[in-house]
Amino acid sequence: MKLINSFRNYILDEEFKINIFKDKVNVVNYIDIINFTPKEVTIKYDGGLLLIIGNNLSISRLLIDEVLVTGNIEKIELR
Repeated sequence: MKLINSFRNYILDEEFKINIFKDKVNVVNYIDIINFTPKEVTIKYDGGLLLIIGNNLSISRLLIDEVLVTGNIEKIELR
């Protein structure tokens, strides 16, 4: 039973996650994209807002529960 519960939790993972790479930020399980400009992206999640600041920002991948922001990322803030 424990194995089934672990597998179910893995598949139905709804936890907000941020993966930071060189010139990329991958956000999983967000609620909404509030603001998007080439200098700033604001993403709403259960606990507040994620602010990505930089230059030449763009959304490279957009799925229902995942977004990939690329560009020259200078700062990432949780509010």
